Amino acid sequence: MADECFRNPRLAAIYDPLDPDRGDLDPYLRIVEEFGARSVLDIGCGTGVLALLLAERGIDVVGVDPARASVDVARGKPGGGRVRWIDGDATTLPPLSVDLATMTGNVAQAIVDPEVWRGTLRGAYEALRPGGRLVFETRDPARRAWENWHREASYQVTEIPGVGSVESWYDLVDVRPPLVTFRGTCVFASDGETLTSESTLRFRERREIEADLTERGFVIDDVRDAPDRPGREFVFVARRPATDGD
Repeated sequence: MADECFRNPRLAAIYDPLDPDRGDLDPYLRIVEEFGARSVLDIGCGTGVLALLLAERGIDVVGVDPARASVDVARGKPGGGRVRWIDGDATTLPPLSVDLATMTGNVAQAIVDPEVWRGTLRGAYEALRPGGRLVFETRDPARRAWENWHREASYQVTEIPGVGSVESWYDLVDVRPPLVTFRGTCVFASDGETLTSESTLRFRERREIEADLTERGFVIDDVRDAPDRPGREFVFVARRPATDGD
């Protein structure tokens, strides 16, 4: 089940204006070039920012997300017809054969259930062609990113065309490592409506993720630093072997 901020149509419609700086996607664009990928599966595509950037570059893209409202936003954007959008998750994908699969932002951490996580890795593996790669990021638990998830650090007022002024902030709700829960609040000045959305993220240790990938059959080619958040995140580059003996 997707969080309310992604499946509520009013919240999904303002997701991009509230977080307009997507410089975190630049490393993924470079990775697509690095590996010469011509087809990409974007797991947890949300409002389609990465998928559409790739489609503009002539990449064949499949975007999958369980939040229908977010996918509807993606479909409605310029160029949305260039991407194959799937309402669902990576545990139940149709037959695919892609060069690269991605999970950007909080996607990997938002999959908190261990069985769903293993199913997601299985789905990504099966969607990749032999030799294809899975690339995703996840926060280093040791950096305790949640300590800054409070109103004082996150409060903002955003003017959104066609919507008006929106106040937004985050509050930390519960910390029980490896799970951390926080609540987002949006207040719409146009009618005073207040909408909230609780999210829980799983902070996995690097060795845990490496074990999960290896168990699924992946070869871990690299664990990189996130260029835009050095020392705070792991970027995993895992490969489906070209042959059983690779």
